Amino acid sequence: MTSDQFKKLSKFILKEMRMSHIYQPAMLIELLKNKGRASTEDIAKALVGYDKSQVEYYEHITKNMVGKVLTNSRGITQKEKDEYSVIGFNELSSGEVSELISCCENRIEEYLNTRNDPWSHRRKSSGYIKGTVRYQILSRAKFRCELCGISADHKALEVDHIIPRNKGGSDDQSNLQSLCYSCNAMKRDTDDTDFRGIRQSYEERVQGCIFCEIPRERVIAENELAYAILDAFPVTQHHTLIIPKRHTADFFTLYQPERNAIQRLLEERRESILAIDPSVTGFNVGNNVGETAGQTVMHCHTHLIPRRDGDTSDPRGGVRGVIPSKQSY
Repeated sequence: MTSDQFKKLSKFILKEMRMSHIYQPAMLIELLKNKGRASTEDIAKALVGYDKSQVEYYEHITKNMVGKVLTNSRGITQKEKDEYSVIGFNELSSGEVSELISCCENRIEEYLNTRNDPWSHRRKSSGYIKGTVRYQILSRAKFRCELCGISADHKALEVDHIIPRNKGGSDDQSNLQSLCYSCNAMKRDTDDTDFRGIRQSYEERVQGCIFCEIPRERVIAENELAYAILDAFPVTQHHTLIIPKRHTADFFTLYQPERNAIQRLLEERRESILAIDPSVTGFNVGNNVGETAGQTVMHCHTHLIPRRDGDTSDPRGGVRGVIPSKQSY
């Protein structure tokens, strides 16, 4: 016979629960799996298990740091495809396995006792508490990654040591910077690059540059680092220019995050054009780099040119047509 409490809970879960995230059902799962009770810490650990961004972060740590040390440097583990194993594990008794686990736990405890919370500088929970070091660093960075520029609203930020502690770096604020978890994972603790100036450089504009001073009404799409406009002298209908907001000369002077931002806008604009104009059957995508290559505005811009069947008598060769005699081959 179905209990009244089961009916109440199932009704809430299936019909009444209003979700802005996965947190409510994830918390209930943890409680129900543990006889109806669980500590705040256990619930928090369960929530982290659903956070793919954190899983990806520690997968990166596993493959590129600890996994390499234990496998390549120390010969303690081995890797086959995406799985690690302890070399010679089958030779260990269950008692020996338990003792080794205990040894590892003791080493962790010893390490934590000698460090004043090694994760204190990156705790998200203290990110918005005024007066904390984390708040001061993130506030200084305007709550953005100082490498890629993404905001805390879109990706979790961490406070990172510029000079790693294993290279003698201090916990002083002058040695801390704000990075999103992706940039911090790629940086690793062997890189002492100071990214703080990069964030500022994203704001660089040049007076008199038509792409630095583009009227807002011309912008048809944008993201944090780039924007799109319709070409003023289009080769074909819907000819679009994708332009980095930072004033920079050409494609080869772009930062990788700007290239990513331009790529996203290229894809978005392509989808929009295909949705509104079924006559489009192809695209040319390209950059003019330098006067010799035909660049007339010395602020990087990428052309997205829609193509249609029959818009030219012989389209063969495409961008090879920049030198007409070389287009056909």
